Formats: sequence, structure tokens, C-alpha cells
Amino acid sequence: MREGRRELGMRVREFAKMVDHTLLKPDATEKDFRRLCGEAAEHHFAAVCVPPCFARLCAGELRGTDVKVATVISFPFGNDTTAVKAMAVRDAISSGASELDVVMNVSRFLSGDFSFVAEELSSVTQEVGVVAMNNGLNDAVVKVIIETAYLTDEMKRLAVQIIASSDADFVKTSTGFAPTGATAHDVALLRKEAPEGIAVKASGGIRTLEDAMELVNAGASRLGMSASVSIMEEAGNGGLQE
Repeated sequence: MREGRRELGMRVREFAKMVDHTLLKPDATEKDFRRLCGEAAEHHFAAVCVPPCFARLCAGELRGTDVKVATVISFPFGNDTTAVKAMAVRDAISSGASELDVVMNVSRFLSGDFSFVAEELSSVTQEVGVVAMNNGLNDAVVKVIIETAYLTDEMKRLAVQIIASSDADFVKTSTGFAPTGATAHDVALLRKEAPEGIAVKASGGIRTLEDAMELVNAGASRLGMSASVSIMEEAGNGGLQE
């Protein structure tokens, strides 16, 4: 639902399945990732989003639950070579990740090398499809991070068009490492530009249930959040329906 007050009819469990419980801080430890997985399983979040080096650990922790493992590719700047990104895809999927948040090469995009960006993203999504099939995975998901903080509205629209042509599943606003994160304006713009079949993930700076629902109402169907547990407490304490 892109208009209106979606939260009035949304239930806590429905909201939980929109959440990627995220931990990408450089000082996070193994203990933190185990806790993250326990929280995700308790609240039945859609996924945890973790660094590649902890994907295998989290896949083990979440085995038998309804929570998926997402990891990041070429994070946070997107400036690895295409070959390195392909290798990272293979490693991530073999480690148990079924959702890949891939950072678009922002530098090449800002340089106007749109053909390069389009070809690289198509190559990456094709690699995901092949590797997923070889690993018996039927539902691998690709989310492309465009880092909206560095783009004009016109460039955001172009980025969505490129992502749509690459057969990715989501356009994602932010890494959380740029000057600003997700805004309702950007989510609405991406949702309006994206064709049917391309979803919008909002991430970066989502601290309260009000923040989250503003982005949902703007058109986001997935939310990357590190404050997920406190936001779920808000939702369970009357912020959303039980």
C-alpha cells in the first residue's frame, strides 16, 4: 500500500516480516552476532543482515527457524571489481546466505559510466542465479544499494531503471555509512519509478516505530534496522495491532 496510514491495519507479526535485523558495525563480535540471531528468531524477522565473514555462523544459528541470512557484497562503497563481486557472491551463498545486499559502484555511476554499472549489476545477478541453482537454492534475493545520499533525484530514477534491467529484486536506499540514510521522499521516488516486481528496501537512520511506518507508508516493503528490537517493543506495546 503506497498511500494512506498502513499501520492502522498492520499487525505486529506482519511488520516483523518486513525487518532485516542488521549488524554491520566494525566492532561487533561473534557474541553480538549470536545475540542478533537469537533476537531475530524470537521476533520472526525476515532476515538478519550481517558481514560475509559471519554469514556461515548465522546460518548455523538460524537453522530450523523462519529467518533468512542476508549478507553484503562490496560493502560499503561498491568499488570492488566485477570479478571480486562474483567471487563474493559464490562465497556468500556457499556460506548459507540467501539474500545479497549488493552495493552499486557509486563512483562509476557518478562518473557517468552507466553502461558499466548496468553490465556489472546484470553480471552479478546472473552469477547469483547460477550459484543459487548449483546450491539448490530457489529463492535467492538480490537487493541493490544505490546510496541515495550521493544522488540527485534524476540519478535515483536512472539507478532504478538500471536495477530493473538487471533483474534484481530490490532497490535499497542506503548502506548506513553515508551522510544520510533513508527518507520518505526517496522511498516514494524509488517506489514510483520501480516497475512491478522490484521492491524497495529502506535502511539507514530508522530509530523509532514512527520512522519505520513513515517509510512503509511511502512504499518500502523491507526495512534494514539495527534498532529492530526496541522498535518491536514499541509495536507490541500498542504501536501496532497484536
